[in-house]
Amino acid sequence: MRRLLLVVLLLTPMPARAADEQIRTIPSRPDVTESFLLVKPPRPAVASVILFMGGRGAVGLQQGRIGPRNTNFLVRTRQRFADRGLLVAVIDVPSDRTSQALVGFRTSAEHATDVRALIAALRAEAPVPVWLIGTSMGSVSAASVAARLAEGGPDGIVLTSSVMGRNREMGESLQDVALDRIRVPVLVVHHRDDGCPSSRYADTSWAMRQLSGAPKKELLTFSGGDTPQSPPCEPLAPHGYFGIEERVVEAIAAWIIAAKP
Repeated sequence: MRRLLLVVLLLTPMPARAADEQIRTIPSRPDVTESFLLVKPPRPAVASVILFMGGRGAVGLQQGRIGPRNTNFLVRTRQRFADRGLLVAVIDVPSDRTSQALVGFRTSAEHATDVRALIAALRAEAPVPVWLIGTSMGSVSAASVAARLAEGGPDGIVLTSSVMGRNREMGESLQDVALDRIRVPVLVVHHRDDGCPSSRYADTSWAMRQLSGAPKKELLTFSGGDTPQSPPCEPLAPHGYFGIEERVVEAIAAWIIAAKP
């Protein structure tokens, strides 16, 4: 019964004060717009974060809200990040990718341009550092944007449960990113028991070696959690830090805040 109750709670969006979450849309490329969910912290922001979900990357804001079945690790913990003083933006797919979503698009120059527009919007909202946090395939987005944007890019990135092995379905992985071109602090977060074949913990050593240009980098390893309620590559498993969300969010937020110039 307790396990069933926990799953039901996770499938229900975290309660948030109506004034704290707003859907916004900004121009990002000619005739293209980028929508995102903005979650404001209860006190002045110490940093801003852009959250990139995994899979196809479609949050579903075109329907006016995040769907209740979206249990992606970063999406379901967005309010936890805000509660730690971070201004949060959950990014959706751009207006010209509603059918294909981000499949085969995460490492593109166009994707980096869209994210640069959002970084600028967040800097106008709050004069604080802007970080990118990706999970699973979302880590490919965060890493690629940081590698591409020498100007107007993020102040740091966090890569969680990164897809490092070849991914036939999604077409991209960290192997398609010039990780050695990243020149901002990088935090790599991974669950030791991640059972997703494309996101093996053993491959984090490869990723850390490739991040040779980062001025600061660290690998945070987690273990434990609740009995998985989804397949290995899905959110309600070690791949999505199921049962240890609070601990993981706290560690990520603390690292970001400590890295503040």
